[in-house]
Amino acid sequence: MLSIERIADVPQDLIWRMGVEKYHAMIEAGILTDDDPVELLEGWLVFKMPKNPPHRAATRLIRSALEQILPDGWYVDSQEPITLIDSEPEPNVVVVRGETRQYLDRHPGPADVVLVIEVSDTTLQRDRSAKKRAYARSGIPVYWIVNLSESQIEVYTNPVQAQADYLQRRDYQISEYLQVEIKGKEVGKVEISTLFP
Repeated sequence: MLSIERIADVPQDLIWRMGVEKYHAMIEAGILTDDDPVELLEGWLVFKMPKNPPHRAATRLIRSALEQILPDGWYVDSQEPITLIDSEPEPNVVVVRGETRQYLDRHPGPADVVLVIEVSDTTLQRDRSAKKRAYARSGIPVYWIVNLSESQIEVYTNPVQAQADYLQRRDYQISEYLQVEIKGKEVGKVEISTLFP
């Protein structure tokens, strides 16, 4: 049963309540396909928001910037599923351990992912609530919200899984540089202005 505080957090555009296993079964049975604009968030099957041109451009710019600085043993993916405890979101950009062929029989999970990025304009409320909780609950170490409306990047770190939240948030302005870390080690810096269309 949802508490009164959590009722406000239930997505208003939800479709159906289910677990990750049932979600996978529906995909395997062909009930859900790549053409269906849905994803699983906190056990709710919800509609994915359509992307506008600035959103698409920012996603590509971020992916390109990260690909230039990542060390061997890591790769950048975008718009593809990651399997979490009670969710299977499709982040705009994600940094994953290994290489693509390692994930032919499953999607990357929390132990494989070090950075998740959501490009946000119309989805800001969902990215700051349901998605942030899902990533923190699964122990994703770093979560960025590239906030197109306010021209800043919100960086969330130090997840507390039991609270489904991050202990730290720091906002970076468009004139700053952002340090990219993997497992606590800096791998490079990106000029934030280059990530915005």
